[in-house]
Amino acid sequence: MDPQGSPGERHLQQQCGTQARAARFYADQMLDHLNPRMREFIARQEMVFVSTSDGHGECDASFRAGPPGFVTVLDDRTLTFPDYRGNGVMASLGNIVENPHIGLLFVDFFRDLIGLHVNGRAAVVADAIMRAAHPALPVPDIPGRRTERWVVASVMEAYIHCSKHIPRLARLPRQRHWGTDDFKRKGGDYFGVKAFAPGSPPAR
Repeated sequence: MDPQGSPGERHLQQQCGTQARAARFYADQMLDHLNPRMREFIARQEMVFVSTSDGHGECDASFRAGPPGFVTVLDDRTLTFPDYRGNGVMASLGNIVENPHIGLLFVDFFRDLIGLHVNGRAAVVADAIMRAAHPALPVPDIPGRRTERWVVASVMEAYIHCSKHIPRLARLPRQRHWGTDDFKRKGGDYFGVKAFAPGSPPAR
């Protein structure tokens, strides 16, 4: 990745007259590694938004969550997060197998109201291999939740997401059913997709 942005970025900056503002951002807000403050920020986050695309460029955006520190910074250019048992589709991981580019967005909705973008390249690594190399990786202490593999990302860009439009949220207690295959506990057919499946009777 070009530290001064992609050709598409530069083209639009020239077209829109924002080259000077963009140059200041690249110089003052973007790194090719994680500095100590970024590492501390990641270590206390409980969620991350994950963007990937397949070999044809078809995109997918996903969401990962866990206890503070579930995303582990291994060094200033490498971070990793666990992949738990899910719906079995493996959309994000399948994309990474085809196309290693990954975009991560951490947002603190609760305290500092700030975000951190981390872009780079990723690989999928088996849990046993990761734990042999990094014995200090966290082990889930929640019944029904088990790490099956890890996504390991090499950092190429790290930069701020401004706080202007980030809402302040409040944590509320809720019951979670980790590891369940119960259809209703996982959200059921909330969006009514089943009615549009081939062979389904027409919706009324």
